[in-house]
Amino acid sequence: QVQPVESGGGLVQVGGSLRLSCAASRGTFSDSNIAWFRRPPGKEIQFVALTLWDGYRTDYRDSVKGRFTISEDSAENKVFLQMNNLKPEDTAVYYCAVGPRRGNYYYYTHYPYWGQGTQVTVSS
Repeated sequence: QVQPVESGGGLVQVGGSLRLSCAASRGTFSDSNIAWFRRPPGKEIQFVALTLWDGYRTDYRDSVKGRFTISEDSAENKVFLQMNNLKPEDTAVYYCAVGPRRGNYYYYTHYPYWGQGTQVTVSS
């Protein structure tokens, strides 16, 4: 069983950058699909980005394309979400989720393993 742990959130001004990290405190990301979701204040949880471990595929929410980049470091067993040109609407709790490689991986129900979340706040 893998246990993801997020870090790297914080308060940033509009146009700023943050890099979120997701580490496996227990288990490994091998043969998994790893995704970032977020829950904005008062809204439903949203898909943000995903990567199939070993980088065979990545995908993004339309509103973050060109601004966010998901990447992995297999040596450190970590996944990163580089967020540039942040906007107030990016404010949310961001979660790292781990699930099987196949399935409907754009939906949060696909993922059995979740981190505790990290707060990202973008001030205008």
